[in-house]
Amino acid sequence: MIILRVIVFSLGVALVVTTLLSVTRVLLVPRSTPDPLVRIVFMAMRSLFRPWTNSSRPYAERDRVMAFYAPLSLLALLPAWLALILVAYAGMFWALDIPTWYEAVRASGSSLFTLGFVQADDLPQTILMISEAAIGLILVALLIAYLPTMYSAFSKREAAVTMLEVRAGSPPSAVEMIERFHRNHGLDRLNDAWRTWETWFAEVEESHTSLPALVFFRSPHPNRSWITAAGAVLDAASLTASTLDVPRDASANLCIRAGFIALRSIASYFEFPFNPDPHYPDDPINVTRDEFDAVYARLASEGIPLKSDREQAWRDYAGWRVNYDSVLLFLADLTMAPQAPWSLDRSHGQASKRFGRLEH
Repeated sequence: MIILRVIVFSLGVALVVTTLLSVTRVLLVPRSTPDPLVRIVFMAMRSLFRPWTNSSRPYAERDRVMAFYAPLSLLALLPAWLALILVAYAGMFWALDIPTWYEAVRASGSSLFTLGFVQADDLPQTILMISEAAIGLILVALLIAYLPTMYSAFSKREAAVTMLEVRAGSPPSAVEMIERFHRNHGLDRLNDAWRTWETWFAEVEESHTSLPALVFFRSPHPNRSWITAAGAVLDAASLTASTLDVPRDASANLCIRAGFIALRSIASYFEFPFNPDPHYPDDPINVTRDEFDAVYARLASEGIPLKSDREQAWRDYAGWRVNYDSVLLFLADLTMAPQAPWSLDRSHGQASKRFGRLEH
């Protein structure tokens, strides 16, 4: 019996350490650190949401439901952590000669929630009660401090997404963005936009890997999404670098690079496989030559200066797009983003096929 109690006490300590490591990864470590417990919680919540978010339902209905997915999943982490701590300490209390499991659970609950209806009988139990009460208070305080950080990053992300609607339409379109700049500002002003979005991509990469629940936080407007905005900007920058006959500027190239690095980092967190060094045509893209030709003709009809060698322009565009094509479509599918040109309108359900067991 003594050996059994020693084993149970050791398992309780191990469970406490594991839970605290999970809390540290999620709330304290400022980098991408996948955690098994978080994955289980988010998967379980996704399973509960699935009957109301399947593709047979209208998008507006699915969007309303999915707006609650990330906040509720995040809030579910706290009771999950508290439950593990309660079970772990109940085992340790039982190992310290509390006669029944019922009384051990009562002692653990009394300590964890600082209720005080169970008193300690000796020094070891007193130490356990004090440590468990401290852990419970720390967990609640950390989550409360964590939420403002997340919503601050969310607000900053969405400000740029909202402003893009003015410049690229709703849903955002790369072609619409170029046309509106041509009509209203002049194509030379695109360079300022690329620098702004280069910074946005860097911030999104940092926030959406260190605070991965942000990936699933939806925009206030159902037709907006951070991932479709990213796709529109990347395609507009790729068309500018490959097809527009404008003075050469590195801003568009740098924006594209910042964008595909950010999307790849986020996709890597969800274990999506991609070629880190793709090359067209060895690695195909999901935009067809006919679609590119239609865009070329539309831009030409608006009087936008274009490079005369359409074949080379297509190869250059595909050479840029191949760097973010697969990760863009995966993240659009994963987040159930709204339909937008050259993003979710051609998704192949990659997230639902590969991540039925891995969704966060």
